[in-house]
Amino acid sequence: MDEKYPIGQYSLIGKVTADQRRAWISQIEQLPKRLRESVAGLQGSELQTPYRTGGWSIIQVVHHIADSHMNSYIRFKLALTEETPTIRPYYEDRFAELPDSVDADIDPSLILITQLHKKWVTLLESLTEEDFQKAFYHPESKETLHLDYTLGHYAWHGNHHVAHILAARERMDQ
Repeated sequence: MDEKYPIGQYSLIGKVTADQRRAWISQIEQLPKRLRESVAGLQGSELQTPYRTGGWSIIQVVHHIADSHMNSYIRFKLALTEETPTIRPYYEDRFAELPDSVDADIDPSLILITQLHKKWVTLLESLTEEDFQKAFYHPESKETLHLDYTLGHYAWHGNHHVAHILAARERMDQ
């Protein structure tokens, strides 16, 4: 297994179908529960365990998901309300080194992710085919990203990080 990409890298081939979008929305909806289950019972040094050599700790991964998904939710709203807005990138690696990510209790981020995903799913379920074709411009990658592509990316993103945590737990149990 690739420790950096335990479920592989995100890739999208072909046109996104309504069935695929529904599956991705379901994954976004289920992420808070899956994330909670993945960290259940972990404490102290276990939460400080890196998910891989040179990687973030489990605490940092949980807080990163909150930071990342908040940014994505706002990007969706910008794309829905503006004409291909240019979004503001952020330094996720620097965010992960701030005190609220390094050693802070994960419960606030777990609660935030739960509530954010409720709002996000409500929004996603209301979108039309036309809405999913709206886009934003990412100045760092110099790409225009459509919301249907971005939806898939964030469904993958949550699964990707839960897999990191589960792999770290498996290593701890050996």
